[in-house]
Amino acid sequence: MPAEVTREPLGIACTFSDGTSARFALGGLPCPELAKDLLAGLAELVHPHGTLDSAGSVEHYVASVRHMTRQLDAAGFSGSAARLRRAQAARYWMAAPGPREACTRRMLLGFQAAGGTLDAGVAELAAGRAFNPQRSHRQLPPYSETEWALLASACEAAVGESFAAHKQALAAAGRGRHPREHGWSGDNLRWLLARTGPVGIVAFGEHLGCSDNVVRQRGGVLDASRDLFPGVHVVIAYRLLFGIYSGIVPDGIDDLVTGDIDWAGDSVILLSYVKGRTAAESLNLPRQAVRLLEQWLAHSALLRSHAGPEHRSDLWLRLNKPGGTRIWAKGGAAGRVAIQRWVVRHGVTGDDGQPLKVHRSRIRTTHQSMRDKRAWAGRGRATIDPNHSPEVEGDHYLTATTPSQRQAAEAIVEDAQHDLLRRALPPTVVSAEDAASLARGYPELVASLGLSDTVIAELAGGERDVFTAACADQLSGLHGPPGKACPARPWVCLLCPLAIFAPRHAPNLLRLKAFFSRQWQQMPAAQFMAVFGPYSQRVGQVLDRFNPAVVTRAAASVGGRDDEIPLRPEELTR
Repeated sequence: MPAEVTREPLGIACTFSDGTSARFALGGLPCPELAKDLLAGLAELVHPHGTLDSAGSVEHYVASVRHMTRQLDAAGFSGSAARLRRAQAARYWMAAPGPREACTRRMLLGFQAAGGTLDAGVAELAAGRAFNPQRSHRQLPPYSETEWALLASACEAAVGESFAAHKQALAAAGRGRHPREHGWSGDNLRWLLARTGPVGIVAFGEHLGCSDNVVRQRGGVLDASRDLFPGVHVVIAYRLLFGIYSGIVPDGIDDLVTGDIDWAGDSVILLSYVKGRTAAESLNLPRQAVRLLEQWLAHSALLRSHAGPEHRSDLWLRLNKPGGTRIWAKGGAAGRVAIQRWVVRHGVTGDDGQPLKVHRSRIRTTHQSMRDKRAWAGRGRATIDPNHSPEVEGDHYLTATTPSQRQAAEAIVEDAQHDLLRRALPPTVVSAEDAASLARGYPELVASLGLSDTVIAELAGGERDVFTAACADQLSGLHGPPGKACPARPWVCLLCPLAIFAPRHAPNLLRLKAFFSRQWQQMPAAQFMAVFGPYSQRVGQVLDRFNPAVVTRAAASVGGRDDEIPLRPEELTR
């Protein structure tokens, strides 16, 4: 049994699908009857009855058993699950952490499914809505192509406009002079701010020997600060666009520092980042992401020069507000609320016409869904992220497709299904080599292929023979370009719906069978089955439908040599 509850000492022993096993002891707990019932419910949740299939997952439930029994014991409860009442369960779940509530709810329901008795109120409460709703772990679908293009264009526009304004501000600062001696102008204000940094209105007035009220009345300082030093809205645009270009996880983008950037040439960056739930990773950035990172480093260079040592190495530096004095790095107001304000400010809408809900994890999913799979399909592995199994990536990325990608995938599946159906059809074998027997014995075949009387006569008379069989139409394009001779190897005809086998083909079929035997002796079994397996099975099916006397006569002309078959040099067995 995959999971078994032990009584002496109380515990549970589990065996998982990968052959590993684990044993958990819960001896000495209060409310032992309740603990035993909860473990019985846990056994129903372990593979193959349930979805728990690792020791780490079961450990969470075992910890929840300990928590529930101790909390209920402190509240004066000492019975089994059958004696638990709705008010007691509700009191515990309202006070328990969310994961503990979720685990104990599932165990009680598992106990009931295994035949245990639960109070009707407790069963109803356990199956109902949780007091502490858990965060949804469902993979967010990718943005539609329209939403994706709109979000990217809004980010590109915001980034381009802010960087253009920043370059103009730097040029103005280069032309300016001290405003105390040379007057209050935009160029002079930018000149002073470039040297003092984001000092704020009060400190700026002190540099000029005037009050902050005078600075506010004359104006221009906030605009100069906004152009010289990036704020939160500028950083949001850069970070969203960097995620669109690179596909890096949001927590990896948030924690980047300048030391993570490793230049491998003039236009190549190897970026190191930390993925929160795994470990350090690295990515050779796409060209667009490299150019964007170069631009951001130039955009933030002035602010970085005024930052303290504790923030100078952080990548995403910004001011807390225009004209502010606080320089934020990893913290601050760049959360979800600020992102949604940015969305509204730039008019980014979804397909429903409402402001687009931006989830940065969804940006990663869309990036993986949109990018060309040819870059990784030829590497002999079917995963985008080395930390993912093919199953996880299939669930997260390949099933999260745009309508056009889904249509293309469905077309591929349909072609594969048609191919399987063709292979499942029995071989067309005629016992007599005359046109009348073919037309009489296979009327469906003649109708489906649209064979005329002339073609039927040619098939029966041997005028359309290839090496292995007679071909109904070599120019059909089933295995090659339409209108050109079929390029398939001799054994491919064994599974082709256009092939018609007659007794005169028996010698060549036996030669192919001998060829398969020689290949079996020199190839690993798995490789042989992948290359020749279906054909070696079909050749026996065809020969079995011939008269044994025909096969016996044909065997006399088979020498078992490679020169009896039209082979390429790489296909020779000796």
